[in-house]
Amino acid sequence: MKKHTIVALVQDRPGVLSRVVGLIRRRGYNIESLAVGHSEAAGISRLTIVIEWHDVEQVVKQLYRLIDVVKVSDVTEDQTVEREMALLKIHAPAAKRPEIVALTDVFDAKIVDVGTSTMVIEMTGSPSKVQNLIDVVRPYGIKEMMRTGRIAMVRGARGHGADDVLEGAGQAAVPSAALN
Repeated sequence: MKKHTIVALVQDRPGVLSRVVGLIRRRGYNIESLAVGHSEAAGISRLTIVIEWHDVEQVVKQLYRLIDVVKVSDVTEDQTVEREMALLKIHAPAAKRPEIVALTDVFDAKIVDVGTSTMVIEMTGSPSKVQNLIDVVRPYGIKEMMRTGRIAMVRGARGHGADDVLEGAGQAAVPSAALN
């Protein structure tokens, strides 16, 4: 089965995420990755969901039926920018630290904490680049790892913006700077 990246705009209200996840869970879909955050429009959140399923069109149609869902798109075939972030706490004895620093430089990663026997590496990049770093540092011993869900944005003028959806519905989007 193919992995699909779905981007959804939803009302930023209590229980919306639970309803979206519940719909996916009830149909037996496995969520590989889920990332949620504020969008460019006040009151609208953006979800990026990665699922492995053969009939993703059915998922999109079912998500549209939820009352607080504003827009849903399967962006799998679109040209997108996709990113993940990972924090990796690895075993780092003094003798191995120069090697580890060199590896982080190759991957454009950052060392964000150094302990007596550990280092914490922060990596932001494409999902494959993040996975490659994980694979390379695994022999040092990964003590802890936290990886965010994938986020995705369609490249170019065509997009998945909340402003377009809200303006098309006769609502004006409020710039986030105006909310401060």
